[in-house]
Amino acid sequence: MDAEDIRRAITRIAHEILERNKGARDLVVIGIQRRGVPVARRLALALSQIEGTGIPCGSVDITPYRDDLDERPNPLHRNQTDVPFQITGKRVVLVDEVIQTGRTVRAAMEAVMQLGRPANIQLATLIDRGHRELPIRPDYVGKNLPTSRTEFVLVELSELEGRDRVVLRKHREPAPQLP
Repeated sequence: MDAEDIRRAITRIAHEILERNKGARDLVVIGIQRRGVPVARRLALALSQIEGTGIPCGSVDITPYRDDLDERPNPLHRNQTDVPFQITGKRVVLVDEVIQTGRTVRAAMEAVMQLGRPANIQLATLIDRGHRELPIRPDYVGKNLPTSRTEFVLVELSELEGRDRVVLRKHREPAPQLP
């Protein structure tokens, strides 16, 4: 996918969200740190532009809710959650750039539930690459991209890498170092 493909996918997802929810009333968007956040901001902007009203957007850090912390030699201990609005009674659209096993989304839902009791949680993802380990399915998908377990989906976003693109790699390559 190139920048225009990504823009079109986000616009389509925004229209699908508004159609399913019959508008933007009580709608909030929360991106999963790190790459889900810029996608969430773009989605909230698209929703706002279509509806002509501001859509609150925040971010959630799943680090404290991961199920693999015991397997890591140096456990992670940060929390960069930023949700400056109430979520109780709201329709939360949780956003990530890629869904694979569903474990990240499970952790994100747990983090969101610690913030309040939303009316519901919906999931939007730019790429669905399959290989679920948990019974979690996105409500809105930019592109289904069937992959093998040896392949890696690289999503680059202008907010982080200076360009927008999605590339399928045969194996995971080290992430580029940012200055």
